[in-house]
Amino acid sequence: MSDIIQLLPDAVANQIAAGEVVQRPASAVKELIENSIDAGADKIMLIIKDAGKSLIQVIDNGCGMSATDARLCFERHATSKIRKADDLFSIRSMGFRGEALASIAAIAQVELKTRKTEEELGTVINIEGSKIVSQAPDALPIGTSIAIKNLFYNIPARRNFLKSNAVEMRHIIDEFQRIALANPNLFFSLHSDGNELFHLPAETLKQRIVHLFGNNYNQRLVPVEEDTTIINIDGFIGKPEYAKKTRGEQFFFVNKRFVKDPYLNHAVMNAYEEILPAETYPLYVLFIDIDPSKIDINVHPTKTEIKYEDDKAIYAIIRSAVKRSLGRYNITPTLDFNQETSFSNLISDKPLDEIQVPTISFNPNFNPFEDVKSNSSISRSSAYIAGLEKKTETPKNWDSLYKITEQQEAEQLELIPQSNNTSQHQVSSGTAKQFFQLHNRFIVSQIHSGFMLIDQQAAHERILFEHYMDQLTTNQGLSQQSLFPQTVELSVSDFAIMEDLLPEIHALGFQLRPFGKTTYIVDGIPADLGNGLDETKILEQLLEDFKSNNNELKLSKRESLARSLAKSAAITSGTTLDNQEMAELIDKLFATESPSISIHGRPSIITITLQELLERFNKN
Repeated sequence: MSDIIQLLPDAVANQIAAGEVVQRPASAVKELIENSIDAGADKIMLIIKDAGKSLIQVIDNGCGMSATDARLCFERHATSKIRKADDLFSIRSMGFRGEALASIAAIAQVELKTRKTEEELGTVINIEGSKIVSQAPDALPIGTSIAIKNLFYNIPARRNFLKSNAVEMRHIIDEFQRIALANPNLFFSLHSDGNELFHLPAETLKQRIVHLFGNNYNQRLVPVEEDTTIINIDGFIGKPEYAKKTRGEQFFFVNKRFVKDPYLNHAVMNAYEEILPAETYPLYVLFIDIDPSKIDINVHPTKTEIKYEDDKAIYAIIRSAVKRSLGRYNITPTLDFNQETSFSNLISDKPLDEIQVPTISFNPNFNPFEDVKSNSSISRSSAYIAGLEKKTETPKNWDSLYKITEQQEAEQLELIPQSNNTSQHQVSSGTAKQFFQLHNRFIVSQIHSGFMLIDQQAAHERILFEHYMDQLTTNQGLSQQSLFPQTVELSVSDFAIMEDLLPEIHALGFQLRPFGKTTYIVDGIPADLGNGLDETKILEQLLEDFKSNNNELKLSKRESLARSLAKSAAITSGTTLDNQEMAELIDKLFATESPSISIHGRPSIITITLQELLERFNKN
């Protein structure tokens, strides 16, 4: 029997390695910029075309390479960072594996231009699919320029798995931001399809954060600094009130290398315990400086995972440092009797005989169970429930829940005041029934088998969700012009997301137009949103929910936007409704496709039968 084991050709081995190292255009961006940093560059320019599918180019002013090094750098496991195995435990550079350029050259068309400081001429090399097409000397500036063209051109199946340009560009921006945060002392710029998205001069870390995420972040940052014998920590954390519902602004850097570590993230979240709004995530940009011999970074080809020698001690130090910073800058809730004015107001300087005892008046005939109509709290709910443009017929079979005797129905009709020339025959079945609110949160409705408890907020969210899904399908959302157009300033990453969502945003009734690089002007909002809502907050919430739903629930763009807008526009717990509004809400709920399930997957209706009630009382 012949031998069956054989060595793979280098080109095949490089394509296999490329599957781990270069997963998408953002992976190539990360590897190229890190090489520029290791080369000692202080000015790095990134140029992107077609979200990296057509071109990824990195230009730096680093040390450059000789003609021999320029050719050798594309060989597998060729690196200038380490010489022996012991060097793995003293790594300070970004790269060391020697796989990135070889992997990239195996799946793209690469042009390398480089020149060392002491040499008069540089070297130009062209490679396609791991094969060197040409190499020639040329007059070049000092430094290195690498252009990656047609990524995955020879692996069409892998190229087909790439997402839309907006999604891939968002990943590129994420990688760019991480590297820019880790190196605020270096100049970075990012150009996409001829537009300059970032122009970051060398600056302090706080200035870099503000330039990357927006001027409004300047007031959100709290400094963190802690020096110990195990690790040194410095950076910034965000104030709890600015925490977001989506992850994405959490950055850990170990020896200037971005890492993903759920264990250390838990340490930060533990420090925010009891002061953070539910299901929100604070901003933090934390740098950990540690002896390289105490960690192992050779865990994964992407080098975003690290093993620590004493992870429990590091956890305790991070938690303590963040907690101390929150307390030092008066972020955690405190009770200061010297500053709290409400206590001083209770103390009077008058003599005891001059103090008058307050009198209390009350209405002895007040009946809390009397049906009193609220005039202030229902205006918003009326606009939302009655103002829906979609008119659906209530299913005929749902009303069978209300099968009562003719005598009971007659008694209910007699109780309804016949004012404004309204006859008994004009009173609909919805208004004839009596509904009750429980704690301004639940609607109680009697049915023939018992009663129903309806969560009014969940019910309204379900109604609005299906209403907005219909608008997105038919593209017929009505818009209301704003008297004073508002401006919404977004981060570069969020601006790219909004650009991708614009067709759906417009279909819902929003009128947006770009104004500058990262700003939109809001000229109109959906007509059925009513007044009193902040357009900026609604759009920001749409983006946050979209990112959260896309990462965790994998919802489509339409489902995510309809769900988010329904949450923002629905009546909330604590809103008072009158009998007619409750009847309209229930009618519209049972006209939806899934009346008993909320948009969050939880029940919106609970039915309790008379038999269940009787059993409960019999047990007592």
